[in-house]
Amino acid sequence: MGNAALLIFITFFIATNIVAITTMFIDKERSRKDGTQRIPEGILFFMAAAFGSFGIYAGMFLLHHKIRKWYFLVGIPILMIENLAFLYLTYAFISGDRLIH
Repeated sequence: MGNAALLIFITFFIATNIVAITTMFIDKERSRKDGTQRIPEGILFFMAAAFGSFGIYAGMFLLHHKIRKWYFLVGIPILMIENLAFLYLTYAFISGDRLIH
């Protein structure tokens, strides 16, 4: 089950981050147009907390979007650490690895 679980986690993680960076792209395009409904920052943070933090972070710097907001510059890297820790602990639990020997 270890390799299958790892493949599932990697696929989920990549798909979530593709959706996240696409959402950042859509919001960046909408920010250039007057009167267009933007994607709320809360949604972007939710996506980052729901394993899309690497996509949001990549979108920040590749698209130069939200890089002036201190709470994005601080919060998204913290969520990246949280995402990795949760994925590691979940994988270890599913695969039966002991965390402490």
